Amino acid sequence: MTTTEDSSDGDFSLRRRSFLLAGIGGAALATLGTTGIATAPRAEAAENFDFDNGNFIRDLFYNAELRGALDVIGPMDATVLIWASHKTQAAWFDAIAPYHPTAVGMYSRIPRRPASEAATNRNKNIAALHAMYQVLKGVVPERVNFRKLLEFVGLNPDDESTDLTTPVGIGNVAGKAIVKYAQTDGMNMLGTIGRKYNPVAFRDYTEYEPVNTAFKLVNPSRWQPTLGPHHRRLGAPATGTGDKGIFVVQQFVTPHIRLTKPVTYKDPAQFHLRAPDFSDHTRSKAYKRAVDEILEVSAGLTDKQKVIAEIFDDKALGLAKAVHHVARAHDAELGLDGWVHLFATAVVANYDWTVACWHQKAVFDSVRPGSAIRHVYGTGKVTAWGGPGKGTVTDLPANEWKSYLGTGDHPEYPSGSSGLCSGEAQAMRRFFGSDALNFTVEVPAGWTLVEPGITPAKPLTIQWDTWTDFVNDCAMSRVWGGVHFRETVERTVGFGKQFGDRAYEYVQRHIKGQV
Repeated sequence: MTTTEDSSDGDFSLRRRSFLLAGIGGAALATLGTTGIATAPRAEAAENFDFDNGNFIRDLFYNAELRGALDVIGPMDATVLIWASHKTQAAWFDAIAPYHPTAVGMYSRIPRRPASEAATNRNKNIAALHAMYQVLKGVVPERVNFRKLLEFVGLNPDDESTDLTTPVGIGNVAGKAIVKYAQTDGMNMLGTIGRKYNPVAFRDYTEYEPVNTAFKLVNPSRWQPTLGPHHRRLGAPATGTGDKGIFVVQQFVTPHIRLTKPVTYKDPAQFHLRAPDFSDHTRSKAYKRAVDEILEVSAGLTDKQKVIAEIFDDKALGLAKAVHHVARAHDAELGLDGWVHLFATAVVANYDWTVACWHQKAVFDSVRPGSAIRHVYGTGKVTAWGGPGKGTVTDLPANEWKSYLGTGDHPEYPSGSSGLCSGEAQAMRRFFGSDALNFTVEVPAGWTLVEPGITPAKPLTIQWDTWTDFVNDCAMSRVWGGVHFRETVERTVGFGKQFGDRAYEYVQRHIKGQV
């Protein structure tokens, strides 16, 4: 990874203002953040879309304006975003499968259409857009933006045909099949599990309760919910900085996602991860060493580290755009089918990682750095970042320490973001047979959300030449952000990689019809 000063006004990164997801964030592709929920494709792109030669992902969504999904999916509800992203991109795959020589759908078995119908992209574009609309309508019916997109490109969102000789019918059937599956996959989309009346969508039915409260650390090895603002400004970081009013206690976000059905394996319990002994407070030396590493990093934060931390905290900017970027770089060889297959590979890796990660988080229920710092040093003075615009201070009471990034509302171990990056990177390596990435983000002065107008002091160009560089920075960004211990991210990178392999092999079997 290289960093240089640059006077450019920046590129897509300038438009990410309203979609900072704390903690694990959105899916690598963040479909709902990059394709139809949190974005509005430019009107001219929609009006001029070429169904016969175009590519709906590339042409309608790549340069979409990020507007934010916080009116539908909360800033910390990243698991819901990942779950919905998987359903959306599975709909793409299933909708174009009947036009492919060998592909078989993941959630539907729609008969193959004559090869002559796949001669252009028209049928595939129409089918995929209708399938996507059915999924979005089914999982987030509050949002109507995508309906407007269909109208912009000349499609009829009210056409509910199920005629499998037409692309509209194929798309509708593929999308509805996925919605039907989603209703009973364990994510509690309908909110009826464990309730007879007044359903609550995505409600936890595992009855998880934290050992610690936001006000008392009973067990310093276990997760402690934090306090956050009841009303956060749209797009503001989840740090409480600048927010006023009543504060509320964090809840473990969708702990039941670990009970949903993964794609490439049967049970997340089949994967074994070493216990986080470094955050076991009974091992006092190792515990203090892990805490001191966080404080040392906090005290030495650079503009570059802060910027990279925010890039990876915003999954629509870091993970999603990396996949878009590599797809653009290989556009000529991919074609529309290749784009859909590529995104399906990445999102399966993301989803299966999330199920396995949340299983481990529930098993270990590990303490976050902030709680551990307060436990070790109490009200004693420490040297660390003093908050937005304060830089490094030497007289910070430990109980006033705050991580640079907002702390996710789930236990610390393993690192969700690090595993997302690792799994996605491996999926992309397998797909293209190369570690090359060559991904650049232009960052203007004062770009950050945590320190707007202050950091970075000068424009920066952040570049990742390889996926390996990308993963290393992604993992370390969680340490720089103060939300994960160093050893957590190091272990997570190795653990998460296998889900990229699994996703690639699974999608390839479906492309080749070997299912």
